[in-house]
Amino acid sequence: MKNTLKILCLVLVAILCLVMTGCQKEEAKPAATEAPAATEAPAEEAAPAEEAKTELTLTIAHIGPQTGGAAVYGLATYRGAQIAADEITAADNGVKIVLLNEDDTHDAEKAVNAYNSVMEKGAQMIVGTTTTAPCIAVGAKAFEERVFMLTPSASSTDVTADKDNVYQLCFTDPNQGSASAAVIKEKNLGTKIAVIYNNADAYSTGIYQTFVEKAAELGLEIVSTTTFTDETTDYSVQVADAQNKGADLVFLPIYYTPASQILIAANSIGYAPTFFGVDGMDGILTLEGFDTKLAEGVMLLTPFVADAKDDLTVKFVTKYQELYNEIPNQFAADAYDCVYALVEAAQKAGVQSGDKAEAICDNMIKAMQELKISGLTGTMSWSANGEVDKVPTAMVIKDGAYVGLDN
Repeated sequence: MKNTLKILCLVLVAILCLVMTGCQKEEAKPAATEAPAATEAPAEEAAPAEEAKTELTLTIAHIGPQTGGAAVYGLATYRGAQIAADEITAADNGVKIVLLNEDDTHDAEKAVNAYNSVMEKGAQMIVGTTTTAPCIAVGAKAFEERVFMLTPSASSTDVTADKDNVYQLCFTDPNQGSASAAVIKEKNLGTKIAVIYNNADAYSTGIYQTFVEKAAELGLEIVSTTTFTDETTDYSVQVADAQNKGADLVFLPIYYTPASQILIAANSIGYAPTFFGVDGMDGILTLEGFDTKLAEGVMLLTPFVADAKDDLTVKFVTKYQELYNEIPNQFAADAYDCVYALVEAAQKAGVQSGDKAEAICDNMIKAMQELKISGLTGTMSWSANGEVDKVPTAMVIKDGAYVGLDN
């Protein structure tokens, strides 16, 4: 009997030990399951961060003249666009810019070939073209194929006419003409005005027409109007007419090459009126073989003044000088702003890497009409006809450099 009780006690003790061990194991279970939970939580939070870093690669094409007589414009727009593209890519904000580039030599046929080339390389949108005639030709093709274009400097109204996908960042020709007359009147720059323009050029003719209209409205007296063509090499007749009519201001809605010849002709006969030009004059200080002293005091309309002291302008001018050893003109600034505007519009439009140009065109149009951005050339917004709304300023050449007219 005693043996039986002893065995029973041993069995009970063994069972009790097993129960206690089981309880300890059960109590340990929560600790074992809590550890993975603690490591899973950060993993779940990290997943959205990875998605947010998904890179948007935009392929933007620049087309403009980089050789030939208009090279100063195309080189400037390409350089300005490249600086913007490099800045955006280096900012590490999830956007990378691939900038394609083609030289159209200011020729419409070559510009269309350049367009075909960049489209074959995957361009999603275009900065350009730089000059008016090529831009009209390329714009027609881009309209047909639904490719969004933003030109930094092709200013004719024909560039955007009947093309809902072609936009301008520069002032239009009519705006330049009327704004020039307004500045001349406001600043009291001249009382008797002569106009010399190229009647074979749409750019020059368009500005001339609206200048004359605005001048009449403001009561400005035009005493001499003479013309020339692309083949003209002697400007003595035009200059003499302005001098003989007593003009104290000569308005030049023309490009810098003929403008330089007019300044030379005026200097040769001792005629020294105030000369006032438009954006096509920007570049005269870099014209090879031209005595820049003859341009001293020349005024021109522009959206950009390189000697401005705001941080954005100082940074851009410094970078441009480091890279190219010259002061940027307004065309470089316009193209810089073009790239930033396209990127902001693309983000607003929901553009994705690899999207085809024709697939995003309509969304880009809508996004551009909703944009309001501040850049090197001012605060900008766009109307449905593709024209930009921004305020022009005037500058004067002083000591061989461009400075604000009010400085």
